[in-house]
Amino acid sequence: MAKYEVGYLVGSLASNSINRKLALALVNLSPPELDLREIPIRDLPLYCYDYDSDYPDVAKRFKDAIANVDAVLFVTPEYNRSIPGALKNAIDWASRPYGKNAFTRKPSAVIGTSPGSIGTAVGQQHLRSILSFCNSPQMNAPEAYIQFTPDLIKDDGEVTRDSTAEFLTNYMAEFRTFIERVLTVLPRQR
Repeated sequence: MAKYEVGYLVGSLASNSINRKLALALVNLSPPELDLREIPIRDLPLYCYDYDSDYPDVAKRFKDAIANVDAVLFVTPEYNRSIPGALKNAIDWASRPYGKNAFTRKPSAVIGTSPGSIGTAVGQQHLRSILSFCNSPQMNAPEAYIQFTPDLIKDDGEVTRDSTAEFLTNYMAEFRTFIERVLTVLPRQR
């Protein structure tokens, strides 16, 4: 089986983010064909089209990191029924200027956790709308809205509930299959 490089973005900037814990769990539960690495968003300045002719180095490195992976996994909280501003800012940096969108034809998946009973369902739908505009093929099923409890995921990413670990393992296996399908039809242009 082919091996795929997957960049993941954690939508929260918080040092004790429960979505960062979820991201670590996903790394631990991924099939061996997926090589996951975080693409950090913390240091990006606020996007403005004034930068389009000369991106700051941190934004160039970020956009190149997106361009150089086979797929992108978004692990994000929901803020006010949307995504965090830092994540939207990162997407703007990677997708601009017009015609130089790093997400074009890049397979993606969206997942998130929240203490609320509907997880991050509404924020994920907003993110999916943004990714559709960015022409990123999205894994639509299985959907994953994880209700976080204090003991669900340890700091090292170990999932303590067997049913959740099984679900997340299956989610990542499905993501691997989705990446393979997309890249078979839309091979990466290197």
